[in-house]
Amino acid sequence: MAASISRSSIATYSQYICSRSSPSDRRANLTIDSHCCWKRLCCSSRCQSVFHGGSDKNSRGVETQSAMEDSHFEVVIKDPSTLPRPLSSTKSSVSTGSRLRVAYQGVSGAYSESAAEKAYPNCEAVPCEQFDAAFEAVERWIVDRAVLPIENSLGGSIHRNYDLLLRHRLHIVGEVKFAVRHCLLANHGVKIEELKRVLSHPQALAQCENTLTGLGLVREAVDDTAGAAKHVAFHNLKDAGAVASSLAASIYGLNILAEDIQDDSDNVTRFLMLAREPIIPGTDRPFKTSIVFSLEEGPGILFKALAVFALRQINLTKIESRPLRNQPLRASDDNGSSKYFDYLFYVDFEASMADQNAQNALRHLKEFATFLRVLGSYPMDNSMP
Repeated sequence: MAASISRSSIATYSQYICSRSSPSDRRANLTIDSHCCWKRLCCSSRCQSVFHGGSDKNSRGVETQSAMEDSHFEVVIKDPSTLPRPLSSTKSSVSTGSRLRVAYQGVSGAYSESAAEKAYPNCEAVPCEQFDAAFEAVERWIVDRAVLPIENSLGGSIHRNYDLLLRHRLHIVGEVKFAVRHCLLANHGVKIEELKRVLSHPQALAQCENTLTGLGLVREAVDDTAGAAKHVAFHNLKDAGAVASSLAASIYGLNILAEDIQDDSDNVTRFLMLAREPIIPGTDRPFKTSIVFSLEEGPGILFKALAVFALRQINLTKIESRPLRNQPLRASDDNGSSKYFDYLFYVDFEASMADQNAQNALRHLKEFATFLRVLGSYPMDNSMP
């Protein structure tokens, strides 16, 4: 079983990796700024301006981007020949994953671990304590990929991961949908009527609200579902159960008191597959593109932004707004008499960046967006969860 990665252990891992190189390797070491790396990885100079957004006439976009990036990270590699290169779309598909190291949030038995193994069969799944640690593990070459949840059909969006997508410079290279089937777990010998409380991830508790309310259980939120099962088993709790998977029950030796306790049988979580390198967009199969942008305040400005897709018959599958944390309020006039919340908009649309129609839409959007960034253009997951 892979050791769990925490944020505090990232630096230790990085020092270990660097110390393994020979003197000749160290002379060849390169430090790569993520922003420069991104520019180098763009498929063509024609797409580069679209991917980065902003324009000469609008310097505020550059200021906004700078404000949102907390800091650049550094990546140390051994040889120039190992510089990251764009993946082909086939390399990101669910059919690959030969011993790739893939980070996920949680402990063994988490739904995210199962999603990682579905995305990359035969991978080495590496647990991370928090979402931040998974992002950093990829950035620092501790793992090759990360598979992290972004939205659930019942619980909605995972806001933390939207924020982390902007803060870090990883690329979305695929998606995978995973059907979530919750179980109520307890130690052997404990009956369901003896339970007073239940532990699980907040999303899992929300997805089972009707069942848990009917049982009269007090809900306690923890970091992940499998972690809840591990806690109940390790402390041999008699008055508490856990909402987790049947796999977690098997791993931690718990009894399944009830199966499929989610409020809706169609409980599906969408996970993003993240990498240091973007993939080369194609047109040989359905693609999805994810972007983030900000706009000036004004009547109809969001309508204008979304119209660039409608005019070209491009279907939007997701729109999410998140506050711009470093400058949350904006004055509406010179006197500053009115203030508005400043927002970022995350949008997914069904088109490949290899499609001229999609490129034209983003060029159009860039004319009035104060900030624009492409998070990834990747194959859609049309399989059954």
